[in-house]
Amino acid sequence: MGYSNQTSEAIELLKQMISIESFSRNELQVADFLQKWLKNKGLDVNRKGNNIWVWACEKDNSKPTILLNSHIDTVKPGSGWNSDPLVATVLNDQLTGLGSNDAGASVVSLIQAFLFLKETSQSYNLVLAITAEEEISGMNGVGSLFEELGTIDLAIVGEPTQMNMAIAERGLLVLDCHVAGKTGHAARNEGVNAIYEALPIINWFKTYSFDKISDRLGPVKMTVTQIESGSQHNVVPDNCHFVVDIRINEYYSNHEIFEAISQMINCKIEPRSFRLNSSRIEIDHPIVLRGLEIGLTPYGSPTTSDQAIMNFTTIKIGPGDSARSHTANEYISFSEIELGINTYTKLLNGLVI
Repeated sequence: MGYSNQTSEAIELLKQMISIESFSRNELQVADFLQKWLKNKGLDVNRKGNNIWVWACEKDNSKPTILLNSHIDTVKPGSGWNSDPLVATVLNDQLTGLGSNDAGASVVSLIQAFLFLKETSQSYNLVLAITAEEEISGMNGVGSLFEELGTIDLAIVGEPTQMNMAIAERGLLVLDCHVAGKTGHAARNEGVNAIYEALPIINWFKTYSFDKISDRLGPVKMTVTQIESGSQHNVVPDNCHFVVDIRINEYYSNHEIFEAISQMINCKIEPRSFRLNSSRIEIDHPIVLRGLEIGLTPYGSPTTSDQAIMNFTTIKIGPGDSARSHTANEYISFSEIELGINTYTKLLNGLVI
């Protein structure tokens, strides 16, 4: 089956990217490679750390700005691969390799759409940023560029969504909870067992429901995922530490959830970060309406991406399937890349926001 020149170039670019190790915080070589590749296209490439960005043309401050963003870092490969994860393996219409689906296909598709769109005058400024540390929500990723980029009116975040529109995305809040007790000898009726003190609090996290339920994302989801207590079998423990993973719908901020929990339970609570907030875009936003016109499906995404640190309007969309991410034998099909390029172009060409 034949593909367009854009698709063929994107596939070859992705093959080369897969062959370069780019685990989070170690993206130097792939950033160097992409910087050189984009310069060879005649683009003026900006660089900060392992993040690169290019403008389609000189920025016009009278126009709104659209950011195209995806990431070059990958997780480390787990077991179960049938081939070398750092070698692009092609079989028929399928390309297998680490980062092919998450999010290499989005990177190369966004690049091709950018190269097309820059050749035509648009009603907006267009900037493409290929960034680092997404998989670890690192401080040296796309968030480090916001001051450099200036005001962003809309961002397209490239992640595997099967080219459907994620118009809402869950936020993430992780809590370390500490419940105090008092040591005593386990053979006698003494001490205050911190594990027993923690049980009703843990049960509260299991059973409590926040009022606002999203049509796209459902309720806020709280899960106790780790617990640690005790030093030896014959000592009543004086501390119980447990971890709560909270996935927040678009109707709450992380701070709101934390403040509400703090008022309802009686133990020491330490939030790890407030950075990864939920997000949403209105259904009547021009890019959502354009997506509906061309047959895209809106939905709510349960997985967290760099959207979570963007305090401006965003939508998440990209080729591939999130179910393949972080799995052995991760792959993308050539047809998915072509669909990605074509869809990004249709969404953005002539768009007015």
